[in-house]
Amino acid sequence: MHSRDIEKKWRDVWERGGLDKPSRDSGKPPFYILEMFPYPSGRIHMGHVRNYTIGDVIARYKRARGFDVLHPIGWDAFGLPAENAAINNGVHPAEWTKTNIAQMRAQLKQLGFSYDWSREIATCDPSYYRWEQWLFTKMLEKGLAYRRKTFVNWDPKDKTVLANEQVIDGKGWRSGAVVERREIEQWFLRISDYADELLDGLDTLGDWPEPVKTMQSNWIGRSEGVEMEFALEDGEPVKVFTTRPDTVMGVACVVVAPEHPVATRAAEKNEKVSQFIREAKMLPVNEAEMESVEKKGIDLNVFAVHPVSGGKVPVWTANFVLMGYGSGAVMCVPAHDKRDFDFAATYGISVKQVVFPPDDNFDISASAYTGEGVLRNSGPFDGLSSSAAFDRVAEFLEKEGKGGRVTNYRLRDWGISRQRYWGAPVPVIHCADCGAVPVPEKDLPVCLPEDVDFSAGEIVSLAAVDSFVAAACPKCGAEAKRDTDTMDTFVESSWYFLRYVSPDFDGAMFDPEDAKKWLPVNQYVGGVEHAILHLLYSRFFIRALRDLGLCGFDEPFSALITQGMVTKDGAKMSKSLGNTVDPDEMIEKYGADAVRLFILFAAPVEKTLDWNERGIEGMSRFLKRLLKLAGSVPGAGNTEPRVAAETHRTVKKVTEDMEQFHYNTAIAALMELLNTVEKCSVPAADAVSVITRLLSPMAPHFAEEAWGVLGNKGSVLLEPWPEWDEALIVSETEEIVFQVNGKLRSQATVPAGMEKDEMEKAALADERIKKFTEGKQIKKVIVVPGKLVNIVV
Repeated sequence: MHSRDIEKKWRDVWERGGLDKPSRDSGKPPFYILEMFPYPSGRIHMGHVRNYTIGDVIARYKRARGFDVLHPIGWDAFGLPAENAAINNGVHPAEWTKTNIAQMRAQLKQLGFSYDWSREIATCDPSYYRWEQWLFTKMLEKGLAYRRKTFVNWDPKDKTVLANEQVIDGKGWRSGAVVERREIEQWFLRISDYADELLDGLDTLGDWPEPVKTMQSNWIGRSEGVEMEFALEDGEPVKVFTTRPDTVMGVACVVVAPEHPVATRAAEKNEKVSQFIREAKMLPVNEAEMESVEKKGIDLNVFAVHPVSGGKVPVWTANFVLMGYGSGAVMCVPAHDKRDFDFAATYGISVKQVVFPPDDNFDISASAYTGEGVLRNSGPFDGLSSSAAFDRVAEFLEKEGKGGRVTNYRLRDWGISRQRYWGAPVPVIHCADCGAVPVPEKDLPVCLPEDVDFSAGEIVSLAAVDSFVAAACPKCGAEAKRDTDTMDTFVESSWYFLRYVSPDFDGAMFDPEDAKKWLPVNQYVGGVEHAILHLLYSRFFIRALRDLGLCGFDEPFSALITQGMVTKDGAKMSKSLGNTVDPDEMIEKYGADAVRLFILFAAPVEKTLDWNERGIEGMSRFLKRLLKLAGSVPGAGNTEPRVAAETHRTVKKVTEDMEQFHYNTAIAALMELLNTVEKCSVPAADAVSVITRLLSPMAPHFAEEAWGVLGNKGSVLLEPWPEWDEALIVSETEEIVFQVNGKLRSQATVPAGMEKDEMEKAALADERIKKFTEGKQIKKVIVVPGKLVNIVV
């Protein structure tokens, strides 16, 4: 029987039996395993196969260990890719998405993943985003959601705002268009209110990869520093934050963002400044992107008063200062900051060294000295160390009312507004008298208008759909307008795991009783590329829900696995490189189980996996050997002690590997046991049965088939996980090898735990060893207990 026939047969059996559905009242301990849900692009790729295979193995293993397992699946269905594809093909995004979901659902089912398909969700379904809109209104009431004008990344081709992370080399991540900087009204969520808690909470995530926690920590970017005021000549203060107050007496100028009020006022009087600001608006608002931009600036012919010396300090504007970060102003200290040093060299700004290294051996004319040291040229702070100066400068500013210690964060509030059609509408109505009014709960969901024509191949904005925009104010009843922004798709993915626990519940986002049983998620699986956006946003959402009284826990995911990429010939698989591998073709040729086993065997889960079709061929042969062996061993008979001992050792090894997600070594151990059984001269049905049960989470179709061929009734998936007997693992005998000059010349079965001198005697008495050592001088004998004896002649 062909692999595809075996696999279809068992998938039909599983579907009829409902083996993948958890029970609310089973009495078993609950276990929630979840993989990051896919975007319905239309075709799964090998990265999907790896991610979902790992999750499925965990689900099946936990069921075998006696857990009631929740393993759901759904679709991250909103967003620009579907909308752009729909525009390019002249179809509605809903139709495009629905077709893609159907295709991908069929592909995932082919792989035998044990999902509870009755819980399937799609984020573009109004029954889903109804609760997202409801939560937004609650966050708006609590002040966690707000609207303000801000400078954003504007993609002129996709005609929408982009998050900083979606701007690559100054261009839109999907359109490739040069991104502009625009000031528009945006909706924000106050993730920055939770900066400390999100950072400190990382210490509680013991089962998260350290690189992910480090990336989040760096993104939040908590830093202790000093804020000080440089007063303009008219008395208006310009606030500056610095982590190096010890360098305050080396300030050469204050530099403000091009959008800072000081710069815009100067531009009204100076055309050169005005032109500079216009050019600066073409640059990204992403802090990381700014690092690669040529640093340019212009003197505003404005002066500020130094908060310590009282001297005049010139004010410049420069393209590397961003209005959205801090107060939009920095102090420029060329002697002690590399960027400032380069900027000063370009524009002839003076360099004054105020911190000196302990050995006093540094050429400030060549580069900036960025280390700590002793202060000079610093007036009242001369002679202090950098650390002591931090406190003294802060105390001085606090006493003078010009600043003091503050904690600053790199994390900024999350801008969720998008100006495109295919997303969840922001549930707000704008009234001329009442302002921004949340849509009442009874009127939710605010559905996307369906009568929108995409056949012309043009971008559609909700603002252009008059029937959608027109609304009555919920407060006063006057004519008003709906908000025409849709929400960032990361909003949907920040809470979808909650909806899975009760996807049909109509009274709230989720059933509180189901939430108590299943949440938080026990094990999450997904790519490290989501370390910042999705994982950080989800952690924020849970805390917001907690503070709204909707859940009683702090973290969404107790444990996290980040699987490595799938590459081919060392390069990431991509259509542009022409090196993709179609999972459907591999499944048709070798079967789903062979694909699954290769994905698990070829590399540890966290490492990059380089594609190799020969590896799948090897897995296919292994499965066929197991099936052949299952059909050839009689159902009765005594397994010889050596095989029994190896079987129990394998159970222990595979169990320990499964607990640590070491699937590659677990499969290797099963292969070794199969080799042993194949060479066995007496019946070994028990060993084949054990192999089948241990293999079932990884290759479930063939395990089911082999289980039946062995004469068993029912599903192997309902069998408990095998146990091992420690007493049987400790064998009475062991195999050791005899070498001469490092080459294998003989071997022997000896009592377990034989002493080294007895092993040496046994080797020297071996007839084959005598032939290779006769007439030669023995220089030394190397003995490795339980392993080998090497005679050097």
